[in-house]
Amino acid sequence: MKFLCAGADLAEAGSRGFEIGGKNLFAVRRNGQAYVYLNRCPHRGVRLEWHPDQFLDPSNSLIQCATHGALFLIEDGECVSGPCAGQALIAIGCREDAQGLWVDV
Repeated sequence: MKFLCAGADLAEAGSRGFEIGGKNLFAVRRNGQAYVYLNRCPHRGVRLEWHPDQFLDPSNSLIQCATHGALFLIEDGECVSGPCAGQALIAIGCREDAQGLWVDV
C-alpha cells in the first residue's frame, strides 16, 4: 500500500486527483467513505476532470466525465448515463487509517 493523502485533505463531497506510481488516480469522499479510481473514462480513455481536482457533477452526487458528460456512481464507478452506460471506472483498492488514505497500486 502507498500513502495517498491525509484524511483531512479529502473533504466530504469532494474530489482530488493524484499521480502515484506512474498512474493518474482520483479520490472522492461520500458519507465519510473514500473511493479511489483510475482517472480514465471507459469510453475514450481520457482523463475525467473538468479542472484540477474537479471530478464531480454540480450536485456533487455523481462523478462526471468532462469530455462527454458521462455520469458514474461514486460508490462503485458504474456509468449510469452517457456513451459508456453499463461500463465502469476501474476501482483502486484503498484503506483509511489515522495517518490517512492508502492505495493498492
